[in-house]
Amino acid sequence: MNIGEIARRAGVSRSTVSYVLSGKRPVSAATRQRIQAVIDELDYRPNASARALKEGRTRTLGLVIPPASRRLTDMQLGFVASVVEAAARVDLDVLLSPSGGDHDRSFERIVTGRRVDGVVLMEIRLTDERVTRLEQTGLPFVTIGRTARPHGMSWVDVDYGGLIASCVHHLADLGHRHVALVNRSAELVAAGYGPGSRASAGFAEATAERGLVGVDVCCGDDVAAGEACVEELLATHPEVTAVATVNEAALPGMQRALESAGLVVPRDFSLTGVAARHWAENFRPSLTAADVPIVDMGAEAVSLLLERIAAPDTAPRHRLYRPPISLRASTGPVPAARGAR
Repeated sequence: MNIGEIARRAGVSRSTVSYVLSGKRPVSAATRQRIQAVIDELDYRPNASARALKEGRTRTLGLVIPPASRRLTDMQLGFVASVVEAAARVDLDVLLSPSGGDHDRSFERIVTGRRVDGVVLMEIRLTDERVTRLEQTGLPFVTIGRTARPHGMSWVDVDYGGLIASCVHHLADLGHRHVALVNRSAELVAAGYGPGSRASAGFAEATAERGLVGVDVCCGDDVAAGEACVEELLATHPEVTAVATVNEAALPGMQRALESAGLVVPRDFSLTGVAARHWAENFRPSLTAADVPIVDMGAEAVSLLLERIAAPDTAPRHRLYRPPISLRASTGPVPAARGAR
């Protein structure tokens, strides 16, 4: 169905139908009603491309995700779902685009191809070339995460440094004196990945403040890596009685290693960290954690992006989330025999 058929059935010209659809010129009430009746009868929907040309908008947002060759973590998938759902509530589509490595061409098409009205950018590094590229083009964008100099851009983020510090203070209050941070992969941390870098800084500051012995280790984002990481940790630092982590994907493997070593959580060893709420609640035993508000953050990112699209010259806005530590079943007092060492 097209404008020509609507015009024929309504007994008007194609331009008159176009004026009714676009609102660019006045049309008499009687003619407008006649055309609208045909549109309703035929259940006509304007072609998306034509509407985009008319409005100067695509009604599509870009969501830039990690490379498709890398398995997304549960938290990353949660952010994708939250952005898509928030966009759908305001009748917008989302175009997913991987970035990094061989996928840079996809990102460049998003940036220069007029395919989207704005971009939500995930997995931010302290120095991020993608942010620089978006700033150069003037395409509206919002980041989930922030660079080392985030003041000139709109973003939402979790206070990973402060939250890991809170986890350390919680463990110290329980009597733990030797604690470890299980971070993200060495590759990500070395590249300046925001959450990993800030978690390390928060961990170092909190352990120093409480006079604890801290061990900071990197770990891949999967079960096998988590198991290998904790096996090595126990072998090289047997005095460690608790772990704080920002690597929820590795947690099942970490627990498997503890079980293989005959350590029961939380009787013999405590686990805590920063994780998605449903992940923490479904972990066994349920994980004491700062629950990342994924749904709220995705919705806020879309809201901030729509503001940037509507009024690109307004001052950028930011939202830093600091959820409290939810006390669950995975942390407990340091075992007396180990705490005395």
